[in-house]
Amino acid sequence: MTITSDATAALPSFGNRFADLPPAFYTRLQPTPLPAPYLVGFSDEAAATIGMSRAMLDDPAFLDVFTGNRIADGSLPLAAVYSGHQFGVWAGQLGDGRAISLGDLPAADGQGRIELQLKGAGQTPYSRMGDGRAVLRSSIREFLCSEAMAALGIPTTRALVVTGSDQRVMRETVETAAVVTRMAPSFIRFGSFEHWYYNQRFDELKVLADAVLEQFYPELLQQENPYKALLTEVTRRTAELMAQWQAVGFMHGVMNTDNMSILGLTLDYGPFGFMEAFDARHICNHTDQQGRYSYQMQPRIGQWNCFALGQAMLPLIGSVEDTEAALAGYEAVFEAKQEALLHAKLGLATFQPDDDKLIDAMFAILQNSHVDFTLFFRRLGELQIGNPAGDEPLRDLIIDRPAFDAWAAQYRQRLRAENSDDASRRLAMHAVNPKYVLRNYLAQVAIDRALQKDFSEVEKLQAILRRPFDEQPEHEKYADLPPDWASHLEVSCSS
Repeated sequence: MTITSDATAALPSFGNRFADLPPAFYTRLQPTPLPAPYLVGFSDEAAATIGMSRAMLDDPAFLDVFTGNRIADGSLPLAAVYSGHQFGVWAGQLGDGRAISLGDLPAADGQGRIELQLKGAGQTPYSRMGDGRAVLRSSIREFLCSEAMAALGIPTTRALVVTGSDQRVMRETVETAAVVTRMAPSFIRFGSFEHWYYNQRFDELKVLADAVLEQFYPELLQQENPYKALLTEVTRRTAELMAQWQAVGFMHGVMNTDNMSILGLTLDYGPFGFMEAFDARHICNHTDQQGRYSYQMQPRIGQWNCFALGQAMLPLIGSVEDTEAALAGYEAVFEAKQEALLHAKLGLATFQPDDDKLIDAMFAILQNSHVDFTLFFRRLGELQIGNPAGDEPLRDLIIDRPAFDAWAAQYRQRLRAENSDDASRRLAMHAVNPKYVLRNYLAQVAIDRALQKDFSEVEKLQAILRRPFDEQPEHEKYADLPPDWASHLEVSCSS
């Protein structure tokens, strides 16, 4: 059914650039209707990027469009095919098993177009043994984390709306279905390139690369070797993204090549987590028994994935040497970005030769005392150079206090060396060290209430995470250490 209601008529007509690719790249199909959908969450900020507003929720047809029950004007729903390496092993053909692209709308700022995709909209030819549905639990997590990451300034897909239904689906237990509408300039993945390479269909590989260049990297078309330039740029973006993840303690949990964005965005929120008690070896995904995607491994896996993309692009780039040259910058870019981010987190305005020793000693304390990552950096911003007695709220987080006191003395000496001012440094540090992140227990509380049809906590948590760097004293408890029961929470690939 095509939408013609007044509220949705305010939307520009959909286009679908992906549908302009040859038919081998996707399957055209209709979403599977979800009975009696209801609103769970809506992002005003994400909506504004495509010129939408909350007022459009007043029309029931709007909810039907973003549940997959109706098709808006100009929309050409499709599921894309891709392949990928999963946990380091070639998995062959994958594809949008429960995601259906509705098409794209013009960005409100005039800079390109934004693709809208329904996650949980029913079976596709790529569902394999799955039912094509998403559950309310995972949909709320993706919705909240997408918008939280955007507020943190980290490149990410966005989430427009979550709709729920009483339709039951089976996971480890019986759950209810939901659909999250997610947004990005494109959902093309590293695995999209791998699909054509491993099937030795190099004509299609070139078609895909040319489309990516023309739509998202037109400035690279003038390079002597645009494909080499594309790999170089994607490698750079990926390296910087990994540094940004590490800086806020974000763990993706399932960094397969089919979950890596060709635009350098955080893509596919599943068993993610934010670091709490610091452990560089922490594994947020219960399914990841070997720790391939642990916190400390993320930068290396980001590089491994870039090499997998480089292998897939080799027929276009033309030589192993040029491909290696395109990939060679990863480590330097990551290290430079990480160094800049850590200096900002520590309130250091200059770079000195021994800073790496100071930073390494800090992480040793975090590791040995399993200090809460977010709270440590936030409270560090309150440190006063001339008042060690004021360190108590920070020291309270740490078991080995003599080790911290020795480090704090070195840190103060380093701050004095650049004539650091307490007040201005505090403002600068609080602008980069969030007070509020999406801790798993906060998401779980919102999910538990949503299962009872109370979506107020989803909305409240979303509003808090929209301003992660602000004090928000009325919401102080949302920045507290997690309760004891939270230690039993686990997330897996089914999340």
